Amino acid sequence: MSIPVILFFLCALVAVAGAVLLILAREPIHSALALVLVMSTLAILYLLLGAPFIAAVQVIVYAGAVMVLFVFVIMLLNAGSEERTNISRLAKPIGLPLGFVLLLAFAYFLWRSPVGGAIANGTGSSNDAADTVKLSEMLFRQYLFPFEATSILILIAILGALVLARKES
Repeated sequence: MSIPVILFFLCALVAVAGAVLLILAREPIHSALALVLVMSTLAILYLLLGAPFIAAVQVIVYAGAVMVLFVFVIMLLNAGSEERTNISRLAKPIGLPLGFVLLLAFAYFLWRSPVGGAIANGTGSSNDAADTVKLSEMLFRQYLFPFEATSILILIAILGALVLARKES
């Protein structure tokens, strides 16, 4: 086995373990830190796929800015440990089989799609600079409104958290 293959399996294992920790953690701050772990390992996987721009965006935007926002909101709301209810106890017996079926369906459609075959065979595009230019042109021309709407939505979420955390005087 080559080093990239070993690194891929190692990062995939760490990402899956982080996702499981994210779901099973009772403290919200532990869930946020597990999500940072998942986002960081995904950035390494993007580097292995030959997409350095997406890896950098993954680290800067998701593992950096969004997770700082999550941790800030969690600390601001002073959220404690999760309380279990009768409905949350049903999540494991219903969610695990449903998640397994979803994973099988995703694997089947990825296996049957031409994109999945191109990725598996390593015949995807290798011109990273041209792909980055195309991506930036699409983002700031074709998808400018959703990009800006997302930033406004995040700003509204911050303001909502501040209003919820404000103490009455």
